[in-house]
Amino acid sequence: MKFGRDENIGLNHSPVIRKASFRFYEELNDHLPEAWRKKAFNYEFKGRPGIKNTIQAIGVPHGEVDLILVNGESVGFDYQMKGGEEISVYPQFESLDISPVVRLRPKPLRETRFVVDVNLGKLAQKLRLLGFDTLFRNDFEDDEIIEISLNEKRIILTRDKGILKQNAVTHGYFIRNDDPKKQLTEVIDRLQLQNSFRPFSRCSNCNGELEEVSKSKLASRLPDDTLNYYHEFWKCTGCGKIYWEGSHFEKILNWIDHLLNR
Repeated sequence: MKFGRDENIGLNHSPVIRKASFRFYEELNDHLPEAWRKKAFNYEFKGRPGIKNTIQAIGVPHGEVDLILVNGESVGFDYQMKGGEEISVYPQFESLDISPVVRLRPKPLRETRFVVDVNLGKLAQKLRLLGFDTLFRNDFEDDEIIEISLNEKRIILTRDKGILKQNAVTHGYFIRNDDPKKQLTEVIDRLQLQNSFRPFSRCSNCNGELEEVSKSKLASRLPDDTLNYYHEFWKCTGCGKIYWEGSHFEKILNWIDHLLNR
């Protein structure tokens, strides 16, 4: 009887140590130790792990990865590591068409919609003010966020890397900043949202869409001074909140102008 030798076991019966060269691009470097950022580095591993698991073992959530090149050829997350590869890993290309190569998701989200985790309520409100469909609850569980993202094709925005490492996640972004104002500009710049603003189209309170409402229907809901001074009003189709072009309107316009002309 003959016995074959497992190629994963060395002659001393120890697992074979293999190496591959990795290079991560753009903001994926935020997840790496300083010594590995913005340069090629060798990574050691045993056996034949999947490339997705290897990338996550290095520290990068797969939900932020959109393109992997192995020796110059695009591969999917199911690629099995062999050793000796030169691997380049790129972040999501929400605004760039890379259809000639193998993307790691069927297509980018052209209609940008979000589901936001429990630590980012102020960011959610600001995105709604800009007109982005943004779901948020302060009691969302991780599983709920992932299910909503998949069912409604929403990008997960989170401060929790653990969510983005879940196998089911396809579109997600880890927020680097702690300050809500910086968080907003980070998301706008990363996903190139400058041309997608639709201010005053959504309720900052509940995310419902706004529709114009006749002044005559608001007599019992607003003070006479407000009704006499202002002539255009909008009502949230979700929570019923009433909006008009008060002093806050000019402030929001100035804020939006600042975002667009930074």
